[in-house]
Amino acid sequence: MTNQKKFLRYDRNQLTCDGVPFAELAEEFGTPLFVYSASAIRDNYRRISRAFASAKPLVAYSVKANSNGAIVRILRDEGSGFDIVSANEMDRVLMTGVSADRMIFAGVGKTADEMRRALKAGVREFNVESPAEAARLNDVAASIRKIAPVAIRINPEVDARTHRHITTGKKENKFGMSLDAARKLISSISKMPGLRLEGLHAHIGSQILSDQPHEEAVGVVDKFIGELVAAGHPLRTLNFGGGFGIAYHEEEKALDLRHVAKIVCALAKKHGLELILEPGRSIIGPAGVFLTRVEYVKYGKSHPFVIVDGAMTEMIRPALYDAYHEIRSVKKSSPRSKRVNVDVVGPVCESGDFLALQRELTIPESGDLLAVLDAGAYCSVMSSNYNSRPRPAEVLVDDGEAHLVRRRETKRDLYRHEVVPAHLE
Repeated sequence: MTNQKKFLRYDRNQLTCDGVPFAELAEEFGTPLFVYSASAIRDNYRRISRAFASAKPLVAYSVKANSNGAIVRILRDEGSGFDIVSANEMDRVLMTGVSADRMIFAGVGKTADEMRRALKAGVREFNVESPAEAARLNDVAASIRKIAPVAIRINPEVDARTHRHITTGKKENKFGMSLDAARKLISSISKMPGLRLEGLHAHIGSQILSDQPHEEAVGVVDKFIGELVAAGHPLRTLNFGGGFGIAYHEEEKALDLRHVAKIVCALAKKHGLELILEPGRSIIGPAGVFLTRVEYVKYGKSHPFVIVDGAMTEMIRPALYDAYHEIRSVKKSSPRSKRVNVDVVGPVCESGDFLALQRELTIPESGDLLAVLDAGAYCSVMSSNYNSRPRPAEVLVDDGEAHLVRRRETKRDLYRHEVVPAHLE
């Protein structure tokens, strides 16, 4: 078990979260259920902060990974900044008492209204992804007599060696600009009275487990910064994004941050730049567990199907990314128990509704609980009501106590926003 999962252990043959049995959580809050460890969130944030400490960075938690207000508040108290990709994410963070000057506004499709709201709130920096966005931001800023601090997001053409849906630093990706396009935009910013050039942003992808892509990106960014400064374009900030990979598979190792931190901090210091980071998954991913109960075991001709009450509506990552999540039985199996390959599937009427395929597990019984690990990031926030399924509850375990941090949706919640025309009443 990695240090990122030290909050999980078996006590009297029952899996626990920081000492609280998952079976008790299921009994009190029902299933399916998301469970988060506050201690793991804090430990993961501090680990990243310590690794990059020599550069005194702004560690801006990526709110899109998991925007639950309790999680935001934990990180607020740790001194975190926040990476947002919508004005509504900004408002979520503002509601917790964090000032907008601790926020970085990213994303390729910012609307004029979002820009206006963020400028009035006073966000620290806008990551600008295209000349068209820069022109719109300039117009909006000028219309309300504000100046927008901007970092230009470059596309360093580095292969992050991750899933194609979460790589962001190659020319075929929608994110960032080529170096040529960035050069032209930076040269024209002086003619845009509503913009102030602050820095560069270079985020190459998510779930990166190798040092090499980061090394390649550092080389590209280093050369480009030198070129810009020589051309008379001084910078103040360097946003190196996040993407620090975690160990989803039992045989994987999380990215060793020491070497990455060393070269990134050295780059920031070399050019005298304030370092900004945007980790999300590496903070909240390992700190979450998706708890689901077995409904049936169905024996097919080729292999058994373990049918659970959790589904792709709550955990879409396996279907969307072919993602692997370790699954453990909440009730510890005997070492002598026979293990066979099974498909762990949900009740949604889609062949893509699965949590694991051909996974070696001890055959459970109806009513048993399974814990799907590393479910803190990009799970609850991507949930849906497909098949009219209510979104599950979320629970935070902090200092040995369980706290409900999102109630389970009700049947009424499913149709509360529908409007029936009078002639159909």
